[in-house]
Amino acid sequence: MNIIDGKKVSADIKAEIAREVEERVAAGKRRPHLVAILVGHDGGSETYVAHKVKACEECGFKSTLIRFESTPEAPLDPAELMATIERLNADDDVDGFIVQLPLPRHIDEQAVIEAIRPEKDVDGFHPVNVGKQSVGLPCFHSATPAGIVELLRRYEIPTRGKNVVIVGRSNIVGKPLAAMLMQKGYPGDATVTVCHSATEGLAEICRRADILVAALGRPAFISADMVKDGATVIDVGTTRVPDASRKSGFRLSGDVDFDAVAPKCSFITPVPGGVGPMTICSLMQNTLQAARLKD
Repeated sequence: MNIIDGKKVSADIKAEIAREVEERVAAGKRRPHLVAILVGHDGGSETYVAHKVKACEECGFKSTLIRFESTPEAPLDPAELMATIERLNADDDVDGFIVQLPLPRHIDEQAVIEAIRPEKDVDGFHPVNVGKQSVGLPCFHSATPAGIVELLRRYEIPTRGKNVVIVGRSNIVGKPLAAMLMQKGYPGDATVTVCHSATEGLAEICRRADILVAALGRPAFISADMVKDGATVIDVGTTRVPDASRKSGFRLSGDVDFDAVAPKCSFITPVPGGVGPMTICSLMQNTLQAARLKD
């Protein structure tokens, strides 16, 4: 059993990005500039954005954080958010920007996603980027699937002709990852099955997987009897579960029962330290690519 160390791979990639950025600056080019918009005070979003700002520093990027207050008593006017998006779309100094999800319920997330110009959509959520991704055209790939694919590449895990089972059909993980792994080339050329809450015989389908991806947001859902010997298991889940032994009062749990499943695997990602760091790393790669496209 081999642990896939996303934290180390992410550090390696950020160091590679930082070297390229310094070469760009030495050549008289701008540092890539990433802007993050944060609405309200969701705890998870606060943490994710802080990690993204830190990653920008490590990569040598310029970063800007725009915060909007929003409470049930005083909700943010969606028009104010849209106006900011339009301003960033037109700002040549901004290479890419993200609006951290989830947004408060009164704001239409899909409308916000579609308001971001595709060439600045470094999250890879805009329908134009999603569509290009599905047919294998150059685009900004969704960050978490791109991070997973990069882990498979760096650990030289075979994908050609392999059975990949993805448990979870979200627009930001399951669907785009399936599209990426079906494309010709490596990592790709896989036979992909996407499962969800209405899938019958889920355990049996999972047992046939050479590569099993758990992305459904249910702690320890994937048990040992759902995994065949020698499989590669990628755990996307990060759910806070109560833990009185921790100072914080909680711990992060993946969608895989790690202790029971790991002994059966050839490769497995831990939580934390597996897919999570790669998601932010992919965002940095997309931002660098956005800057390159403006050269």
